[in-house]
Amino acid sequence: MHDPEEPDQKESLPGLTRRDFLSQAGTGIAGIAATMPLVAAAAEIAAAPPEAPEIPGTVPVALVINGTRHNVRIDPRATLLDTLRETVHLTGTKKGCDHGQCGACTVHVNGVRVNSCLRLALMHEGDDITTIEGIGAPGAALHPMQAAFVAHDGYQCGYCTSGQIMSAVALMKEPCGPTDADVKELMSGNICRCGAYPNIVSAIQQVRGTTRVSER
Repeated sequence: MHDPEEPDQKESLPGLTRRDFLSQAGTGIAGIAATMPLVAAAAEIAAAPPEAPEIPGTVPVALVINGTRHNVRIDPRATLLDTLRETVHLTGTKKGCDHGQCGACTVHVNGVRVNSCLRLALMHEGDDITTIEGIGAPGAALHPMQAAFVAHDGYQCGYCTSGQIMSAVALMKEPCGPTDADVKELMSGNICRCGAYPNIVSAIQQVRGTTRVSER
């Protein structure tokens, strides 16, 4: 039974019509929506990591790698190999012996193959540096030497393959006799612990033969 002294819950609030209520509610929602971008921006600013401090002892160097200029700061003792892998994040060049004896770290500097583990990066400011990423990549245009290595199974574990290919590409511009023995001699600085040497030589000879035919 209804208590006459109890206020009727169905009655509107004093002095507030339904139109007034909806108008004020809409204004409040609009105000919240307007402040949301500011709140989101503040959250992004708060979440942004602080800039990495300049590490004492590093020096600036500009390296041209695969046609792209990289302005980096490095330890002056850093090798070209470590700079490529750890600073520029081009990890196709491998670290094998780190003593210039296995050839896994071979890259080209001004068109000449070098063991990047034996070179200080600072020595090559302004030089034209080419890594395995710069001669071709899967899904894009493979270099003929890369395609030949695939066709002849010139790899097994694959760890030495980038260095083998970089040396083989450089060999194409070096004085080299026509026989397999000549190729083996010029590739002797690259070690394949899996023993894929016959297939590697076959891949190189295929590309050399194709090149010689095209040059006639």
